Amino acid sequence: MRHHAEELAGKFPPLLVAAERVAATVSQGMHGRRRVGMGEAFWQFRPYQVTDSVRRIDWRRTARSDEVYVRETEWEASQSVWIWRDASPSMRFASDRTLPEKAVRTDLLVLALGALLTEAGERIALLGEGTPPRGGRSGLNLFANTLENARSSAASLPSLEHLPRHAVAVMVSDFMEPAEDYSAIIGHYAASGIGGFLLQVTDPAEEAFPFQGRIRFEGTEAEHAHLLRRADKVREAYVDKLALHRARLKDACRKAGWFFAQHVTSEAPEAALLQLYAAMTRQNG
Repeated sequence: MRHHAEELAGKFPPLLVAAERVAATVSQGMHGRRRVGMGEAFWQFRPYQVTDSVRRIDWRRTARSDEVYVRETEWEASQSVWIWRDASPSMRFASDRTLPEKAVRTDLLVLALGALLTEAGERIALLGEGTPPRGGRSGLNLFANTLENARSSAASLPSLEHLPRHAVAVMVSDFMEPAEDYSAIIGHYAASGIGGFLLQVTDPAEEAFPFQGRIRFEGTEAEHAHLLRRADKVREAYVDKLALHRARLKDACRKAGWFFAQHVTSEAPEAALLQLYAAMTRQNG
């Protein structure tokens, strides 16, 4: 992991360095799973499922109980984590020159999460890009390259795919499309038994709507421009509408058993990364 941190530092320095520090403490303390090996080391017994081959049944363990058990190796117990980040034009927004664009912060977060996950033995892939999940240093390198090459994607919603057993979906976006669209996507994956995590990334101006007086708002994705003569007069209505939208997103996650968190680009990225990774550890530890 240290080698790739140095290799990628030119593109993603701040959060990648922070991710190494977090990974060192989290993997030893919070993360309860062992590191994945080459797939041969014994991990656990688990109940037989109809999709398992009968050749995998452990007859000695089965003879000691009323259930049929199979042996599962560390490689089989490891998850594949499919990460989607919003790269649409609306993410290229920052309300102040001292703040990163939402897209820049999102890329840092997902790459740092990928570094943590591969260090913990998980396999990662970028959702919708057609690359298989991989672990270890080569997996992190492939993920970073795919992330870089997929920046031109204009999709503001994640694709619907068939994900494998043990898969987990992580989605990072401003989630400003209609809540119903995200609810349908969450429902699609949850119906297949996929666990999920949403991290909403917003700019502080999107949270507080600090605008005063006459303001002309230009759309980022072919929307019509909108002129407000007294922007401060609509602040309360805007904040209420955002809160309602976020409540609907949280409700969709709650119904699916998914995790929801939010992050503002004026805050430290390490806090969002730690919160997200800690939630993944609690659910799967």
